[in-house]
Amino acid sequence: MALVYDGAIQRLIDAFAKLPGIGPKGAQRIAFYLLSASDEESQNLIDAIDEVKTKVRFCEVCGNVCESSPCPICADPRRDRGVICVVEEVKDVMSIERTHTFRGLYHVLGGAINPMAGVGPESLNIPKLLERLKEDGGVHEVILALNPNIEGDATTRFLSALLRPSGITVTRLASGLPVGGDLEYADEITLGRALEGRREA
Repeated sequence: MALVYDGAIQRLIDAFAKLPGIGPKGAQRIAFYLLSASDEESQNLIDAIDEVKTKVRFCEVCGNVCESSPCPICADPRRDRGVICVVEEVKDVMSIERTHTFRGLYHVLGGAINPMAGVGPESLNIPKLLERLKEDGGVHEVILALNPNIEGDATTRFLSALLRPSGITVTRLASGLPVGGDLEYADEITLGRALEGRREA
């Protein structure tokens, strides 16, 4: 299929189209918006991308994004260190934080078990979780706050079986989250109720 545009503008459209959630038409709109944007606005975007690539890293403790490790949540002495909430992705941490319900720590797996996509337990940040539980004997509960879909359920079952022999209470989010949905899109009330009504996995 022949390209509609030539050179730099088509390369920019193609680059935006590769981003998640942006289709060809959205990529074209963004590219043409930037073409007509002021030099200052374009430079601000360039600087923001450069800064995030330079400064942002993953917390060596939980896997959350941060500019200095450990992240502000892990470093906060007011957090309850006896409870760890396990989530799939970094964006899920902020979804739960918005509920103002949870005051423990987090652990980001970096995905969920998905054999069809070639993602097994060995691809996830599970060894670091086990290491944290061994090092910090004060953890008494692990909340499995994974997306309520097939992959999230498979990962929840795997982790529950893995952690149960440790004697640590393993819970999962209560119902209230739609099956097939993502934590990122859940409203604060629904997610807060799911956290409060969690049950043993």
